[in-house]
Amino acid sequence: MTERQLQEMGRYRESSAFSADERLALDLAVEMSKAPVAVPDELLVRLRARFGEAELVELAAAIAWEGYRARFNLVFGVSAVGFSEGAVCALPER
Repeated sequence: MTERQLQEMGRYRESSAFSADERLALDLAVEMSKAPVAVPDELLVRLRARFGEAELVELAAAIAWEGYRARFNLVFGVSAVGFSEGAVCALPER
């Protein structure tokens, strides 16, 4: 991910920093991050039109794994260790 993409993450849908495929993958990540998870059928249709089944499984698994890690880290108070020195911190959508 580029620094520009990190800076524009909050407006990825409108940003020219992201390709159509990246926007589609981020749409899935946003939906998978909600509680409860309810990925709209329309999004699944668009995902399946662009990605093969194996690619879609891999994408969903990667998103799920990052969600797991984020929640696990919260339980144990795992925090940043300073690698980025606060350069960019993309915040989730509200």
